[in-house]
Amino acid sequence: MRGVNKVVLIGNLGREPDLQHLEGNIAVAKFPLATTETYKDKTGNLISQTEWHTVVLWRGLAELAQKYLHKGSLVYIEGRIRTRSWEDKDKNRRFSTEIVGDNLVMLDKRKEHGELPNDGTPHDPPDINFDNGGMTGNLTKDDLPF
Repeated sequence: MRGVNKVVLIGNLGREPDLQHLEGNIAVAKFPLATTETYKDKTGNLISQTEWHTVVLWRGLAELAQKYLHKGSLVYIEGRIRTRSWEDKDKNRRFSTEIVGDNLVMLDKRKEHGELPNDGTPHDPPDINFDNGGMTGNLTKDDLPF
């Protein structure tokens, strides 16, 4: 039987995505994502617990994240857990657990036309609609960043 490695997160970016290009001009973006769970304790007090996740996106998703996401953006991420290990300069074994995103949905509310800031902040992504496998609207498949 095969295993399943699937993660679904909804949270807010802790900082701007860090975009780098590897050999072969392959884009990779990393950013911290905060997920907060709220519950009531035995006395009825609301308790909030925040977990921080390191999200890694590759290729087109990385470029998309760098272009449209910013600190505080609300996103839905689907992906898988990956743990890496290495030796530091003192020969100590180090580990890092990351979420490798396969799917990204931006959940921030769209601003109305005419309300877009003109101060260099990121703008809303273009509308992309898929209808029975084909594109609708004024974009073609060649316009997609992935």
